[in-house]
Amino acid sequence: MSNESVLRNWIEAYERAWASNDENHIRALFTEDADYFTEPHASPWHGHDAIVWGWLEARDEPGETTFEWTPLVVTDEIAIAQATTVYAGGATYSNLWVLRFAPDGRAREFTEWWMEQPPDAA
Repeated sequence: MSNESVLRNWIEAYERAWASNDENHIRALFTEDADYFTEPHASPWHGHDAIVWGWLEARDEPGETTFEWTPLVVTDEIAIAQATTVYAGGATYSNLWVLRFAPDGRAREFTEWWMEQPPDAA
């Protein structure tokens, strides 16, 4: 499987977890000892329990968003994707995701940068 396929499969699984907020879907994305950085210099959510807890605390409800993404960099060691998240009746966010994968395709480290777009940016 190509590195870009690993990224594509992971983001599709992320979208399923995002839509379902199912703990098993969330856990399946990450290694047991993964670090999830909600912003680059914050302390990460470390491990499955912390990641699930943090995800569910900040969850979006199903159907609340649309999401489009494109890969920027995909190597054997790292993947970087750029995305846009649009909230129904609300804000639009620009996202930059940095992922480091384990050999099995789960993320061992995930860092997200996100920023709200000004209303006139569309």
